[in-house]
Amino acid sequence: MSTMATTVLADLDHEMASTRLMLQRIPAAHLDFTPHAKSWTLRKLATHLLDFPLWGLVTLQTTTLDFAAPQPPKPSLETVEAFITLWDERVARFKAALDAASDADLTVNWTATVGEQVVMRMPRLAMLRGMVLNHMIHHRAQLSIYYRLLDVPLPGLYGPSADER
Repeated sequence: MSTMATTVLADLDHEMASTRLMLQRIPAAHLDFTPHAKSWTLRKLATHLLDFPLWGLVTLQTTTLDFAAPQPPKPSLETVEAFITLWDERVARFKAALDAASDADLTVNWTATVGEQVVMRMPRLAMLRGMVLNHMIHHRAQLSIYYRLLDVPLPGLYGPSADER
């Protein structure tokens, strides 16, 4: 990784590995579970977690993304193995692109729009930290609540979990 990426994303490998641990615990029999009428299903939330390494790749390969434009369809996954396979593939592609990025590449402004409306604009590195890595951690934490409600043991992410003691 570039010097800037190494400094700002020093925890990237740990966070990607921690998310993989959470995906390994997906209770396939409960993919349609939702803890509240306004909440996503477990399947949709877990599938959304798969977006983050893909968004990292898109951030590194483009300078803008229009959310009003047609988006690729989401995969409909049924097994833990399918989630893990897609996760590993996307993380590998993202990390390869990140390893190839220079400090200059990471300072280029990246813009998200909805049609003509600019939603956010910031350097790629800030986008990777905030809207990719931190956003992934947020949704991973939501998944931990689903797991707790379904009595799925939680892996230790920053040390042993109560389930591992």
